[in-house]
Amino acid sequence: MTETEVRHEDWSDRDLSGQVFERVAFVDVDLMEVEQSGASFIECTFSRCRFNASRHTSAAFTSCTFTHCTFWDTWFTGCKLVGSVFDRCEFSLLRVEGGDWSFVSLVGARLDKAAFIDVRMREAELAGARLVGATLHRVDLTAASLRQTDLSEADLRGSDLSSVDPLSNPLRGATIDVDQAITLAAALGVRVLADVQP
Repeated sequence: MTETEVRHEDWSDRDLSGQVFERVAFVDVDLMEVEQSGASFIECTFSRCRFNASRHTSAAFTSCTFTHCTFWDTWFTGCKLVGSVFDRCEFSLLRVEGGDWSFVSLVGARLDKAAFIDVRMREAELAGARLVGATLHRVDLTAASLRQTDLSEADLRGSDLSSVDPLSNPLRGATIDVDQAITLAAALGVRVLADVQP
């Protein structure tokens, strides 16, 4: 439950670096082109907020809820978003490098061509999400919910695919490495032999 509210404000020129916000409701707030480092948002809600072209470094958005927000060309570098929920948000050219996004809910999100690199996403909720053409390099998806997640044409090299069901997850055109191919084959019940005996 939030305790304070910020409504209809333009924060695009504010320096939020190092500031702490706890249980704040942000409604129709413009955060476009914000560049901040080390800010902390704890159990905050964001409704119809604009994060377009913003840059967030070593920041925390823990147990936050984002509803009808826009993230166009938004970058998160080394950020912690554990337990946050994205509901009916719009994403375009989202880039996430490093950080912890475990237990994040992105159910049904359209994340086409997004990039997640070296990100911890353990037990993330990605059911029904669309990641067509996305880049997921070295992403820890251990125990993530990937039911009907569309991974077509995605570059998945180095990521944990143990939660992927090759029968229900669209993978057409996806790029994987040899170890991942073995994991997916095992999920299909196929035996993979290292050597072929004459």
